[in-house]
Amino acid sequence: MSDIARSSYIGYIDAIREIAGECCDVVFLENGRESSAVSPRPLKVSSAEQDIILTAAGLALGGYRVFVTAPFNPLLIASGYEQIRASVVIPNLKVVLSLVHGGDVLDQDGAARQICEDFALMRVLPNMAVLAPADRRSSYSLTRSLLSCDGPAYIRLSYSDVCDIYAEDDSDFHIGGARLLTEGDGVTICSVGIMVSEALKASKVLAQQGINAEIIDCYSIKPFPEQTLLASVRRTGCCVVAERHTNIGGLYGAVTECLCRSYTVPVRSVSVQDSFGQSGTPEELQEYYGLTHREIVHNVIQVWAMRRR
Repeated sequence: MSDIARSSYIGYIDAIREIAGECCDVVFLENGRESSAVSPRPLKVSSAEQDIILTAAGLALGGYRVFVTAPFNPLLIASGYEQIRASVVIPNLKVVLSLVHGGDVLDQDGAARQICEDFALMRVLPNMAVLAPADRRSSYSLTRSLLSCDGPAYIRLSYSDVCDIYAEDDSDFHIGGARLLTEGDGVTICSVGIMVSEALKASKVLAQQGINAEIIDCYSIKPFPEQTLLASVRRTGCCVVAERHTNIGGLYGAVTECLCRSYTVPVRSVSVQDSFGQSGTPEELQEYYGLTHREIVHNVIQVWAMRRR
């Protein structure tokens, strides 16, 4: 892991600017509320979420690949959900939706402006790819990979700076993939987004206690990398899932659905436990909801005692 701290949003911007210079059949839509300079040639649209989704759908029907970014509006997919479902997903259009969270879903604005259920909302839609990069480099590569996506996709980004996990020349990221960051036979830790860095911190603490953790960056929540998970839990016999999302319908849901079908092992979740958020700084709320490496360690110790041998 590099000591350079940069956000996944920076990687997205870098990729978008390159794509804008290379492709003439790609259109970039930005929420019209404020200017973010995501692309050198963004098309500003009304601040109404429904309008920007319908505009994207119309452009996609005209043969364009459309990237929609709402850097200052975390409620794009919630307010525009009907339009996303009816106008983008049912006709299976090439539209990429991205949200950017200041504290990666939890910030000072409270529940009305937070969205801790975005993975679940997007996962349930047929044909919708759901992605969440962990750092700048993986965000850059995943955004580039979306040029070859044949249908709609959702990518969650973050303004929160994390130390680079991947090397600058690492480009092995694709829809449906995952990355094994550490190998071990004690426990599988599936993490996503900025919780990947917390999982890596937890693995160092666990190593001191004699538990070798296998860390998986599940950056593709849908399609889910089932074979990567199954190969890992057959070695470890137990699993902990870490995500900044409600414990229903997100990465934890994808992991448990896979394991129930194929290889049942004890599983625990480090996430927001079926509740809305509240006001507070990202750091305060991270501690309040237990979205830390310490809580990962606590859950690992519990599940390790019950692991499948």
